[in-house]
Amino acid sequence: HLQLPLTLSVIRAVVVDVAGEPYAFPHTRIDRLIRVRREDVRSIEHRQFVTVDGANVGLVMAGQLLDIPAPAAVAPDLAVVLLGDNTGEYGLVVDSFRGEQDLVVRPLDTRLGKVPNLSAAAILDDGSPVLIVDVEDLLRSMDQFIQTGSLVRCETRAVGSGRRKRVLIVDDSITVREVERQLLLHK
Repeated sequence: HLQLPLTLSVIRAVVVDVAGEPYAFPHTRIDRLIRVRREDVRSIEHRQFVTVDGANVGLVMAGQLLDIPAPAAVAPDLAVVLLGDNTGEYGLVVDSFRGEQDLVVRPLDTRLGKVPNLSAAAILDDGSPVLIVDVEDLLRSMDQFIQTGSLVRCETRAVGSGRRKRVLIVDDSITVREVERQLLLHK
């Protein structure tokens, strides 16, 4: 007996690493892949962002969205996958980029139900399994994390050898507070 699938779906995907595991993003759903210096990441209130082509793009750690404990990164640059829809553009911070591959899509077992932020699976050229990300679901999750302010930070702060001091900045203008905070951080 020979069993063949009735349909075979092949997609071009960008494969990235998140906490040492590969994840695939459909090529058609990615706006750009960029590298961002950690110093360029800014924060206002509970949101972190980076400026790309004159527009502020909110950043979210991939490990947080995929519920994976990510090790503390020490690299000077962040690998960012820019994803967008009609509501805006977001940056998903991943560990590294692996490259592009053609993947044969294999649906997830129906007993799993709907797995958040994932749509299917595939096998990489080296024989290892990879999960394919559901970009629409991921964008909804990113927006939810940004709105609730429960984001994990990806920026680094210089820590001195002594005890860190905290300063409370009070002003009724968010712009003035942010400018003062930036001035104090860079002193």
